[in-house]
Amino acid sequence: MTQETALLSTSPVTGEMNAPVRKVFVKTYGCQMNVYDSDRMSDALSRDGYVATDVLEEADFVLLNTCHIREKAAEKVYSELGRLRELKKEKAREGREMLIGVAGCVAQAEGNEILRRAPAVDLVIGPQTYHRLPEALKRARTGERVVETEYAIEDKFDYLPAPDKAKTRSRGVTAFLTVQEGCDKFCTFCVVPYTRGAEVSRPVAQIIAEAEKLVEAGVREITLLGQNVNAWHGVGADEREWGLGDLLRRLGEVEGLARLRYTTSHPRDMDDSLIEAHRSMAKLMPYLHLPVQSGSDRILKAMNRRHTAAEYLALVERIRTAQPDLALSGDFIVGFPGETEADFEDTLRLVEAVNYAQAFSFKYSTRPGTPGAELKDQVPEDVKAKRLERLQALLTKQQRGFAEACVGREIDVLLEKPGRLPGQLVGRSPWLQPVNVDAKASQIGDIIKVRITKAGPNSLFAEMIEEPRARSLTA
Repeated sequence: MTQETALLSTSPVTGEMNAPVRKVFVKTYGCQMNVYDSDRMSDALSRDGYVATDVLEEADFVLLNTCHIREKAAEKVYSELGRLRELKKEKAREGREMLIGVAGCVAQAEGNEILRRAPAVDLVIGPQTYHRLPEALKRARTGERVVETEYAIEDKFDYLPAPDKAKTRSRGVTAFLTVQEGCDKFCTFCVVPYTRGAEVSRPVAQIIAEAEKLVEAGVREITLLGQNVNAWHGVGADEREWGLGDLLRRLGEVEGLARLRYTTSHPRDMDDSLIEAHRSMAKLMPYLHLPVQSGSDRILKAMNRRHTAAEYLALVERIRTAQPDLALSGDFIVGFPGETEADFEDTLRLVEAVNYAQAFSFKYSTRPGTPGAELKDQVPEDVKAKRLERLQALLTKQQRGFAEACVGREIDVLLEKPGRLPGQLVGRSPWLQPVNVDAKASQIGDIIKVRITKAGPNSLFAEMIEEPRARSLTA
């Protein structure tokens, strides 16, 4: 008896046999948007009877949702596919079916090449066509090897089902919500315009409806996502062209929603309305991820960033004037082609001037198909490694200093999940830091007042000084 037959169930209403229950295992690589996409793909599959599982060996369908932003991303996927091929063979010997799919940016970039190099793969689907996943999977189950990477004419969000309340609750009290996809900036190091396409903004009504459903299911904090999220624009209910600041203000009116965040932003799209939202909106957390990549104007120009170091610093000053309590995060690439020691020193000076609370830094790696891959004067690996070590030492010092400055402060914390120790919960500070505090499991989803008592390497520790405030929820 196959697993599929064993899982046939009987309807309690009609007494008839329902379709077999199938299980899907999704492995997510990369950014927050991929996490969001994985959830939405699971939601789409649930309509066809697929149930999510965390146990790979149980899965009838394994889906790798891939990221192409880092070096050797595709090779890591092929390595994983090699391991899955052996599991698929083992299941076949037992008379059990297991289909394998590849989604996300590697799928978009590689397409048919994946089928050629990995014969065990049954379907390949891009990030702009994953609403077609259920139909593609049906075709794959007939033996067809499916590739769906053409950019869809239709709006995929119109075709994706909303997750039910129970599923949303199971994912926690915080949620991602994609509002914008793609990028028109064409930085010379970046594959996003080629794998995610041109900038597209979701309509206001669609975003508000999804946010309201999340809050109805118990979500307290929403992070708006976009490859270039502050380029979002749309027509509001007042028939006026809105920017991200307007959208945030409208979302702030959703009853029961306590906190808002957004990521990732481009310095060129930080307009006055968005900066004003940081000044006037209590629900908008005082945290901003604003990548700069380099402190050298010469390298910024080669990267096609379309801003200078001075313009970036002036922008940071404007934002901090509007919101003095702001914590800033950034991205840095060291060793871009042609980067000299003087260019790198410019980056260190910019970091010193800004004083980041968090940051992500990487050695430059060529991305096939991007202009940067064709540039001459590549920086030797050992030089890149030494520069990255110096930069990370400075960034770590700043992050540690920011955390230590929190000790003794009284802040609000949104409790999210159980901690490592009995009787402990973990929440997030307004600046996105994990905060450990003794509290009851029933308080998950509450916002409590705490006093920070200690700063650890990657999190804060606190004591509760005020009972949770009442929640206004419709769930």
